[in-house]
Amino acid sequence: MKTIRLKDGKERSLLRRHPWIFDSAIARGGGDPGETVRVESHAGQFLAWAAFSPASKIRARAWSFDEGQRIDAHFLGATCERAVRARKRFDIRSDSMRLVHGESDGLPGLIVDRYGDTLVAQFLSAGAERWKAQLADALLEETGLARLYERSDTNSRSLEGLAPASGWLRGEGPTELTIRENDWALTVDIAGGHKTGFYLDQRDSRRKFSEYARRLQFQRVLNCYCYTGGFTVAALSGGAAHVTSIDSSGPALERARAHVALNSFAAARADFLDADVNASLRRFIEEGRTFDAIVLDPPKLAPTAAHADRAARAYKDINRLALKLLEPGGVLFTYSCSGGISADLFHKIVASAGADAGVDGYIGERLGGAPDHPMTLAFPEGEYLKGLVVAKKD
Repeated sequence: MKTIRLKDGKERSLLRRHPWIFDSAIARGGGDPGETVRVESHAGQFLAWAAFSPASKIRARAWSFDEGQRIDAHFLGATCERAVRARKRFDIRSDSMRLVHGESDGLPGLIVDRYGDTLVAQFLSAGAERWKAQLADALLEETGLARLYERSDTNSRSLEGLAPASGWLRGEGPTELTIRENDWALTVDIAGGHKTGFYLDQRDSRRKFSEYARRLQFQRVLNCYCYTGGFTVAALSGGAAHVTSIDSSGPALERARAHVALNSFAAARADFLDADVNASLRRFIEEGRTFDAIVLDPPKLAPTAAHADRAARAYKDINRLALKLLEPGGVLFTYSCSGGISADLFHKIVASAGADAGVDGYIGERLGGAPDHPMTLAFPEGEYLKGLVVAKKD
């Protein structure tokens, strides 16, 4: 077994069971891509068993902090079983959910989503890639399913020195699926959709938005960065009179339009704009349009803290414009899925946007990802999605 030894003082995070070991922390040692290595402190104390990644800034990711643990197919199967079992504790009103959330579930670099009877996996680290076959077998065994599709085509793979990969790993079947979420039917393209095909992390927020629409009787709703219209369907199901949805992807908008029909809502209750959100918000202000509910769910603008300053300006601008468009008493559901933007910083960004817009509001709720996308005590980086519900003061 190969060994890496850390620089003096660099063992503190591992002693807290944080799984990442950066290249700058290593004094000597190494291994092949994905190879399990023994991690020791500068004094030679055992710290963890980790998967080595010679191409990544995160040079190793810990599998286990137990010196007696053997990292093998049995270990991976048991870890998959724990992750799947954990989801049974959550109130998930859907036939689709995240089954493995990377480091939070003890499987660094592995993302697995279930859509009905089909699994979709992303192998995003050298360790997950090395054990791909064993992990695929374990996942199917634990779920009792027969199909697993790979969507390892994200930019983060290149940071690990890995080429993109996609296609059926186990079994085969349609890549256009229909899922159930709350009381709605939604379709998912697991081969070409964002992430693994859909934004399962916003499941609970969509339900909450529907409840707000029912309670507050929304008349005019604006859904920005609507993708395939999850929040649009949520608003209509809650009784919103009309929803305007904006995205820059024509295919996503067509699927959103189809979702309105699939759930038997009248087409006249929804408009879809293939346009830039920022420009559209400015045009609506010029036209004197207002809305009593707005959703801002933009794509990731700051993948790391190094991008935070530029992203903060973009988040501030769209929130400023949205707050101007809100009717007094209107509600803004605003989000950031950027790992480089903390919940505290996001709050400050939205507050600054309100000050610039000359608007104050009540923060009714703080939102996050659905519970099947967990953050753990040892790995706070698992919290990437954060949101606020802001009610504009009369």
